[in-house]
Amino acid sequence: MCGRYAASRRPEDLALEFEAVPVEGQAPLPADHNVAPTKDVYVVRHKKERDAEGALTGGGHRELRAVRWGLVPSWAKDVSVGNRMLNARVESLAEKPAFRTAAASRRCLVPADGWYEWAPRHDRPGKQPFYVTPEDGSGLAFAGLWEVWGRGEDRLYSCTVVTAPAVGALTEVHPRMPLVLPPERWAEWLDPAREDVTELAGPTPPEYVERLEIRPVGAAVGNVANNGPQLTARVESVSEPADQPALF
Repeated sequence: MCGRYAASRRPEDLALEFEAVPVEGQAPLPADHNVAPTKDVYVVRHKKERDAEGALTGGGHRELRAVRWGLVPSWAKDVSVGNRMLNARVESLAEKPAFRTAAASRRCLVPADGWYEWAPRHDRPGKQPFYVTPEDGSGLAFAGLWEVWGRGEDRLYSCTVVTAPAVGALTEVHPRMPLVLPPERWAEWLDPAREDVTELAGPTPPEYVERLEIRPVGAAVGNVANNGPQLTARVESVSEPADQPALF
């Protein structure tokens, strides 16, 4: 699963990296080293373009938008549904009612610095938190889905992170992982003309996973009230028991 991650890159840097246009007038999100469900996060999505009368032109571009983490389908009675929709299992994207429509045409990328997982300790009770991030300091893009709920000024944009079986060394930490997409797969994932998600949702390449660092970190990340870059710092030996995420 993916229940916590870090996202500290500036919107202007994300726009450049993903070749996306930021939403005009949207306030920038602050750096967040302990992103938790229901927080606002950045996604990159394909935005269909319209003419002055509101008719679709057939064109489109990548848009960088802040949305709420926790998917709220358009048919939901209220936004609380999103509290249970932070992850979407890749195995059931095309079948599960909450995800299948979005999986066919409303896919997105979720930029991240890295994500956190908790693994059982071998030396004492409790769990050890790990931070998974590229060794070279670059960023990641999780596969995601987006939705819009409500109308007019009350519209809520939301997203979920797609998860898949863990690959390579990551299996030693947790049986699942976010579906991380390398840059060469971004375009096809975002293409709304590609409706068969099963053709697009192959596992993260093993060679990509080999370039990820699995870094033990301190217990403070288990509390959503804690934040800051110190949460991602390597800790070789943690004296106190590592708390699990408070939300789960």
